[in-house]
Amino acid sequence: MKKILIHIRTWVKLISVVVLASCLIVGIIAYIYKPTYSVSINGEVIGYTKDKSKLQERINEIENGDGQNIAFVEVENLPEYKLCLLKRDVEPNDDEIFDIVKQSGKTYYKYYAILQAGEEKLYVASFGEAEQAINELKKKNSKNRNELTIKEKFVSEAKDVVTKEEVISKLYEKEEVVRKLTNSSGNVKYASSANTSNKKVALAINLIRPVSGTVTSRFGSRWGSTHKGIDIGAPKGTAIKAAASGTVISSSMGYNGGYGNCVVISHGNGIETAYGHCSALYVKVGQKVSQGDVIAAVGNTGRSFGNHLHLEIRINGVAQNPQNYLY
Repeated sequence: MKKILIHIRTWVKLISVVVLASCLIVGIIAYIYKPTYSVSINGEVIGYTKDKSKLQERINEIENGDGQNIAFVEVENLPEYKLCLLKRDVEPNDDEIFDIVKQSGKTYYKYYAILQAGEEKLYVASFGEAEQAINELKKKNSKNRNELTIKEKFVSEAKDVVTKEEVISKLYEKEEVVRKLTNSSGNVKYASSANTSNKKVALAINLIRPVSGTVTSRFGSRWGSTHKGIDIGAPKGTAIKAAASGTVISSSMGYNGGYGNCVVISHGNGIETAYGHCSALYVKVGQKVSQGDVIAAVGNTGRSFGNHLHLEIRINGVAQNPQNYLY
């Protein structure tokens, strides 16, 4: 009986030592390492993550696209996860893993192509924009209005997307041929004539007001000659904005035949806007501007009486009444 008790006591001591040693080893491992998941694609480890469910859920969202131009991403090889121990000073790299998986997939973009006679001309981001652009071209009696259609496109290469205004400007075709603008001497381009019939001619673009203010002088006969624009009174220095997107074809300081400091912008299809009597000019010839960009400041230069903006709208060199489109 005594021998049995001695054996039991020996085994208890041995087990206690083993348990204590095991706890010590586990404690050391837990101090140095942390449980995590290795992530691999095709057998190659690409990183580590603490939460495989959260990472996989994020990866699954890749296939749904971004809700904008990316329709979906085709991911062929999904990652595999394996529980492992990682040194505590090594951080998981979920973002890098996500980017690697995303880049390994094939991206498909969604656009709406505007076709003319079956040929793809331009691309926009939404069906609504495409439809509005075509409807505007129809209202403006564009020559190609009956040739324009819309097609939803899913492609693997990114396309240059344009705005509704750019579609209207680039695709508008005038049915009748009108003589083109003639140039005068100097930097400022002058309207070669004026449409004094007050008949509204359709524009291929939509315009915004360059400044807010009161019309102080209207288009038409004035002081024994034709006033080829309208004057909008505003304080000196008031920002003048581009009425539509386009290219600056004149930006000239000086008297300029009475226009004073003046900017002229071409919007394509023979359409131009001119901004006269400015106190300052902020754009240069050849510069591209977007609708709403500040191009100059209201002033009283040239043949002018008081601070105001002289605004002209021209179609193929013929000045039109701005109040048919603005103010």
